Amino acid sequence: MKRMLDIARVVRSKNSGPYELVLDVILRDRTLFDALRASGQFSPQRLAAAYGVPLSEIRRIVWFAPANAVKVVMPRQIVSGSPGDSDVYGAQQHAPLLDLEFDL
Repeated sequence: MKRMLDIARVVRSKNSGPYELVLDVILRDRTLFDALRASGQFSPQRLAAAYGVPLSEIRRIVWFAPANAVKVVMPRQIVSGSPGDSDVYGAQQHAPLLDLEFDL
């Protein structure tokens, strides 16, 4: 099993406007990118479980081969800047990705 930090060069999150969050993973090389994509282990089901949200909340998973990257789009649980929002930029929401392990 390989941890996310073993296979990724970059793991980050950011807002895509006040209502959406984008998670970015840039894999270390094309071999790892291809292996992860082909394995089906980076799935909407697994991401929904990691974030504790319904499957319908994982709006898109976009694989971008030129950068060995994958992007996930999901709604923010609290609108950016609203009362109770502890991360106005969405820059600390990638943590659940760090715990994922993959059989590659």
